[in-house]
Amino acid sequence: MPEQVRPNKLHYGWIAAGLTFVTLLVAAGIRSAPGIMMVPLEGEFGWSRATISAAVSVNLILYGLMAPFAAAVMDRIGLRRTMALALAVLALGVAATTLMAAPWHMVLLWGVVVGGGSGTIALVLGATVVSRWFDAYRGTVMGVLSAATATGQLVFLPQMAMMVEHWGWREAVILIAAAAAILAPVIWLFMRDRPADMGLWPVGATQAPPPAMRGGNPAVAAIMALKDGMGSRDFWLLAGTFFVCGLSTNGLIGTHLVPACFDHGIPEVKAAGLLAAMGIFDMVGTTASGWLSDRWDSRKLLFWYYGLRGLSLIFLDLAFGPDVFGLWLFAVFYGLDWIATVPPTVKLTTQVFGREKAGVMFGWIFASHQVGAATAAFLAGWIRTDLGDYWLAFVAAGLACLVAAAMSMMIGRKSEPDAVAVPIAEGEAA
Repeated sequence: MPEQVRPNKLHYGWIAAGLTFVTLLVAAGIRSAPGIMMVPLEGEFGWSRATISAAVSVNLILYGLMAPFAAAVMDRIGLRRTMALALAVLALGVAATTLMAAPWHMVLLWGVVVGGGSGTIALVLGATVVSRWFDAYRGTVMGVLSAATATGQLVFLPQMAMMVEHWGWREAVILIAAAAAILAPVIWLFMRDRPADMGLWPVGATQAPPPAMRGGNPAVAAIMALKDGMGSRDFWLLAGTFFVCGLSTNGLIGTHLVPACFDHGIPEVKAAGLLAAMGIFDMVGTTASGWLSDRWDSRKLLFWYYGLRGLSLIFLDLAFGPDVFGLWLFAVFYGLDWIATVPPTVKLTTQVFGREKAGVMFGWIFASHQVGAATAAFLAGWIRTDLGDYWLAFVAAGLACLVAAAMSMMIGRKSEPDAVAVPIAEGEAA
């Protein structure tokens, strides 16, 4: 029977969380690469931004659709094997992009291979690690792991931008492929699936956890959960608001901010620095959001997050200028708000559907997030190709955020006996 860790000894759960943080960080760096590659690919191959954005959209869709099934894979073969295998797939897929010569090569490699690999080690991985390894500090750890998905920009984007400028995009791609290849064996050697594997209880546990139960086919369970969720009003509200979250972050700003800066005469390295700054402030904003969601009504938090984000996007086009002061101000604000929506959304999902179903339901809600991201990635590229600038894309995304702000206040307002497990009370802790 697992025993509680000695008070003066570092719990292995913190090591598991650290390995997960690095994995999410590397995966985030890989996903952000198209924002740096878009202009060089356009110049070398003559592909339009709409064509390149189509591959990015496939990547984002698969990244999201893998989320509900990633937990099933982890349950079947374990966290360690899943993480190591996904990193190996990412390393091979990214490295192979240096050989592409046609648009369908990019769709296959960056869209299908990289999208599927990165989707396996997304936010659902963080939620699984937290639920298995932690009874205490769950909100804080989940906030930090969520922030890793944007902090990857801080680590990789500036170096990639400089390499693209001085040597070329292929060398930048090799850099991130090498990071994934190096990390894969580290995960294989040191990651563990559950505290029981180390003879431990979860961090902060006051009693021995129940043994891990394996039911039927988890993939079938994921499909059945979607079927149940589709009959819930709150599921559609959560999925709809998170759709807008993906549309206004990964899909629009994460993919098209650097090319938009380039259109206004701002060098790629300086533009990448803006995204890196967002990564810094995202760490602060997301961690603070986790703290706030334990003390404030999560619906009100989402209302302010989406509302302020929408206003910033509507006026973003005015921030472009030679001194880029307005863009730096935008980067600070947007970084604080980037994925601050995750902790309140996870909390509301848990309150609506209960702890047992929260993981798989959040997986489907996260899939909606990525469908929104893919929609924005493609449509913004099409708008830029057709109209010559991104103004309409920014304004449309801003208006969508204002709609999401209003939707946030409707979550949990109507009783749904077939879906709601825990009533939502203002200020209730997760």
